[in-house]
Amino acid sequence: MKYTQLGRTGLKVSRLVLGTMNFGPQTDEADSHAIMDAALDAGINFFDTANVYGWGENKGRTESIIGNWFAQGGGRRDKVVLATKVYGNMGPDGGEVWPNHDKLSAVNIRRAVDASLKRLRTDYIDLYQFHHIDRNTPFEEIWQAIDVLVQQGKILYAGSSNFPGYKIAQANEIAARRGGTIGLVSEQCLYNLAERRAEMEVIPAAQDYGLGVIPWSPLHGGLLGGVIKKEVQGGRRASGRAAEALGDPAVRAQVQAYEDLLDKHGVEPGEAALAWLLTRPGVTGPIVGPRTAEQLASALRAVELELPRELLSGLDEIFPGPGPSPEAFAW
Repeated sequence: MKYTQLGRTGLKVSRLVLGTMNFGPQTDEADSHAIMDAALDAGINFFDTANVYGWGENKGRTESIIGNWFAQGGGRRDKVVLATKVYGNMGPDGGEVWPNHDKLSAVNIRRAVDASLKRLRTDYIDLYQFHHIDRNTPFEEIWQAIDVLVQQGKILYAGSSNFPGYKIAQANEIAARRGGTIGLVSEQCLYNLAERRAEMEVIPAAQDYGLGVIPWSPLHGGLLGGVIKKEVQGGRRASGRAAEALGDPAVRAQVQAYEDLLDKHGVEPGEAALAWLLTRPGVTGPIVGPRTAEQLASALRAVELELPRELLSGLDEIFPGPGPSPEAFAW
């Protein structure tokens, strides 16, 4: 496994991030534990989750699965850089929606972090991420709450997720003015070959402020994982976002060109999509969310995959991206 610094921090993290969103809803606890063991054995030390994972009446379940894995001992917790998120409503599902059980108020941050620590069966979180912007809570209040948590030893760093570039700048400028906090150290955003809008402002802002970029959905809902090839070879049809996207003839032609290019170079589509992200400026490591050990093994191969210049140029031709701003929309 290869490692890098998380943004401007001294924290060393693996170039692949183990995403756990499938743990509980699609992968049972025993298999989830086996995947985490395999990831750790392979050198992946960066695990990402969120308090709402498990979803619906089972929200929080994913954190509990991870906590039960930590409780098995063997140095598991000490070896892992643990990231979780706060924002989503954690009140009783299906019951009365009570105020202050979501978003980024100081009261909810305090409540949410204590609940996550309990489920995760640990006394600290390495990276506490804001899952979304909160338009109603000023950053002065958010940073005050974070400062308290850092002083209490409950969290070490704060990061953002799904933030636009101007909010990354605003958050860190206010943190700098207040003093006493390092500000945001990472941004977790939607970024892949088929969805490159983050290159316009989010990634440049992250680079300017020293944030590590953690792309989620690196295969764009499976669209970049060889969906057409799987249909032809095994009759396995695309589902969800990938199936919806392939309904557009232009998108299908684009994905076919992508798969044809990789077939020419003898590279598996899913591995190429991950390897491409690892070449991108500012990227710490993409989040991979394996449902099985086989999917984890495929992701691990991407770390060692060197994409030739000719292939990288071909990928840019198929998925050109918008380019940086303001040139992307002006001159």
